[in-house]
Amino acid sequence: MSHPDVLARLWPASAVRVRAGDLELRWMDDDLLVELAALASRGIHGPDAMPFEHPWTRGTPDEVARSVLTYQWNLRSQVSPSRFALEFAVTSDGVPVGVQGLVADDWSVLRRVQTGSWLGMTHQGSGIGTRMRVLALHLIFAGLNAREATSGAFADNGPSNAVSRRIDYEYDGTVNVAREGAAVPHHRYTMSHERWESLRSQHAELLGTPVEMYGIEGFRAQVAASGSSAS
Repeated sequence: MSHPDVLARLWPASAVRVRAGDLELRWMDDDLLVELAALASRGIHGPDAMPFEHPWTRGTPDEVARSVLTYQWNLRSQVSPSRFALEFAVTSDGVPVGVQGLVADDWSVLRRVQTGSWLGMTHQGSGIGTRMRVLALHLIFAGLNAREATSGAFADNGPSNAVSRRIDYEYDGTVNVAREGAAVPHHRYTMSHERWESLRSQHAELLGTPVEMYGIEGFRAQVAASGSSAS
């Protein structure tokens, strides 16, 4: 049995993949992780912007790359019925272009998933950000049967807010969040399973090709509460 097959049996999260045409969300092995760390070190946003609550993109290129490595290594073990964190490498035509994250607290009870993402600067503005969020929602609802997906962005993060509006999330209010020593307005968005179902044809048009999912059943079993089944 090959190494990937053994890993998939022992840790099913490693086998999860979602693809639509040239765009894919896939498990982030160390080879992909190193490429993504290097991508982040070359820039995710301009020097005067900060789209993240924790300013991990500040520093030298090596410091930024190291932040990516340590953050991702820390999250890998967080897969259980009480909480899971899935961080996918986003590839376009096989080239790593960014990261799409899914986090669920109290998953077995709430069945709610929060998304977060980033793209390398050279890959922004081409529609990838919208399509990767649509792929993430397909996994969340069609694959994992979640009740709700949430997202958020600082008010001055125009591209992220634009993605949420284009995909037709419901606006869920604005709160102040601490960012680099200041209180900054942060918009919240929600997508219910029912709303997502009503938008499936619209989302399919954004993707342009059918969605393929792999490794979902194994992952669902990995995060299922003992003695219970998802509904």
